[in-house]
Amino acid sequence: MSFLGIVLGIVVYCFFKAVLTGFYTVAPDQRAVVTSFGAAQKIEGGGGMPPPLSDEERERYHYPQVRVVKPGGPYFKLPWQQVHRVSVATQAIDISWDPSKFQETIEAVTKDNLTTGVNGQIRYRISEGNLFAYLFGVTSPLEHVMGYFVSVLRERIANFTDPKGGGLLEDAMEGSHLKSELTEGVSINDLRKNLPLINQYMEEQCRSTSGRYGIELDAALVTEISPPPEVDRALSAINSTRNQVAADISTARADSEQQITMSARAVDIATNNAQAEVAPLKELAATLTQIKAEGGKASLQAYLRNLWVPLYSRAGRVLVAKDTKGGVA
Repeated sequence: MSFLGIVLGIVVYCFFKAVLTGFYTVAPDQRAVVTSFGAAQKIEGGGGMPPPLSDEERERYHYPQVRVVKPGGPYFKLPWQQVHRVSVATQAIDISWDPSKFQETIEAVTKDNLTTGVNGQIRYRISEGNLFAYLFGVTSPLEHVMGYFVSVLRERIANFTDPKGGGLLEDAMEGSHLKSELTEGVSINDLRKNLPLINQYMEEQCRSTSGRYGIELDAALVTEISPPPEVDRALSAINSTRNQVAADISTARADSEQQITMSARAVDIATNNAQAEVAPLKELAATLTQIKAEGGKASLQAYLRNLWVPLYSRAGRVLVAKDTKGGVA
């Protein structure tokens, strides 16, 4: 009787284990991988486009493709099988997240040796085409991704240079020594002005995370560069000085352009006055030349006599000089 009870108990246990708990479903935002005795069912090919990995990384992170259970159900599994569900929805996490310690920000050193805090978020989702790497490649794939992201970000901050080359005086004093001094970039200012470029660089550099850890980086959102308070106050003073210098240079340029314009107008006025005084003389010379050419010397002398008549009426005294031959000079 006890033997039959043991057998009946085994049968009931197998029934509940295999039948009642053997069915499972997969939510719309989930994918599942079923393992038998810990081994996943591998398939050949598939997986879409390969991740952008180097040749060395392809050998190191060469993961097989596994059979993925799509949303739906109910599905049936055997007692020795285990279902691994993962969410493929896009998720967000702070870049300061670290399971081993608590921190509100991460620290990075700029190219001019300033320690600054960096805050932001990354959006990610689990790669459906590389679930083997996420489930079985490493123990904590998200922790590895965050460590990789932070190391790349720190390297970028340490070597970042403003691609515009300090455009404060972009149009002023080309090639002068003063311009190179005034537009020499301050690293934290450059970083704050170029956050979109940094985010774009991080997204490009972290595309390989899908091949490394089975996690796709959807977007990098570095939102804040926070230097220590004393450094921030010094930067504010530097920015105020640079803005004042730029304003002074702009004022000096405007004054110089105004003086140049006024000088050019004064030259034009003097030229016009000189031309106005010379024009009657040229006209008179042309008239005298024409009279002499057409009527001869006698006509020219008669014309000159006629010109003298109005002068005689206004003159108070007239002096007449005679030459040695008795003529009037």
